[in-house]
Amino acid sequence: MAQLETMRCDILVCGAGPAGSCAARAAAQAGAKVLVLERRQTIGVPVRCAEYIPAQLAGQIPVPVSTYAVQKTASMRAYLHGACIQDLAAPGYIVRRDALDQALAEAARTEGAHILTEHVLLGLDNEHTARVALPDGRKARVQAEVIIGADGPLSRVAAFADKGQRALLPALQLRLPLKEPLDHTRVYFDEDLCAGYAWLFPRGNMANVGLGCVNRKDQASLYRKLGHVVDQLCSEGLIERPAQGAKPRLTGGWIPVEERPCVQGSILLAGDAAGHTHPITGAGIAQAVLAGSMAGRWAAQAAGQGSLENLQGYAEEWQDFYGDVLAHARRRRLAWEAHAGPLDTVIRSFWIGNREYYAA
Repeated sequence: MAQLETMRCDILVCGAGPAGSCAARAAAQAGAKVLVLERRQTIGVPVRCAEYIPAQLAGQIPVPVSTYAVQKTASMRAYLHGACIQDLAAPGYIVRRDALDQALAEAARTEGAHILTEHVLLGLDNEHTARVALPDGRKARVQAEVIIGADGPLSRVAAFADKGQRALLPALQLRLPLKEPLDHTRVYFDEDLCAGYAWLFPRGNMANVGLGCVNRKDQASLYRKLGHVVDQLCSEGLIERPAQGAKPRLTGGWIPVEERPCVQGSILLAGDAAGHTHPITGAGIAQAVLAGSMAGRWAAQAAGQGSLENLQGYAEEWQDFYGDVLAHARRRRLAWEAHAGPLDTVIRSFWIGNREYYAA
């Protein structure tokens, strides 16, 4: 049997999304030899994201907001049974997620990280060795001092490092034409959307319309729920009904709603791979940028000093910065999933921006 080609680096990053590219950039800035493996041919494609970021995040992204922003939004409105129950000031941007991912990857390259697309992670042999399928069909190994898993909610790095299952919510989204421009995002609650919500995020003359919720039936039931959401938005005059025969872009994916330990030996996890997504809102880009940057910085320091026990500093820094927020949101999610009956008197304790949510 032919011997597999072996590549070597200080830091191996699996995944070139926001968490992976920010990890690679931070590690390369600190002087580490960084290799990023991305399974897709084009970074950021296909897009599986509602594409909203808070305005303050734009200041932390090392590229001009004009390169990836579609429009500004001023607030987020929440609706229950058709009535607006909250109008929360939430300045933000609707973005082109593919452009954002590509800009972050380019920022990592500029600092010296080497990014290989169409390189599929097959699994890990141990904490320092990954098996990879190359674009030409050959296989190779990559050896690294530290491996960073930033390969999404179905992370193969996390599956090796942490054998336990973590909770995921299914999500579906359509791109549909808006009847009139909107300067705010909208979320919709209903008892049929168990422990989840539907959304309408405007992007110029189009909108991302989707839902994410606990789905205890077959996959078809989730599609039916999305169809009901579209029908309701059409009846309210917010979006145009797709023309007969038209096929709007439909995407789907998984939203992590339970955190994993982000340091396991010489393996670090960041972003969706670590369950850093907010368990209530499903938002994850800001956490991915932050956690990825932290992971890259700690990985470079540990590899440079030959002291892998220092990696625990990443877990401690993340816990200090965001751990309590995620833990509280996870408790709120479990309470929401356990709730049976009308939402009228309890929804404020399950949704952010309400005093009842933080008091519960």
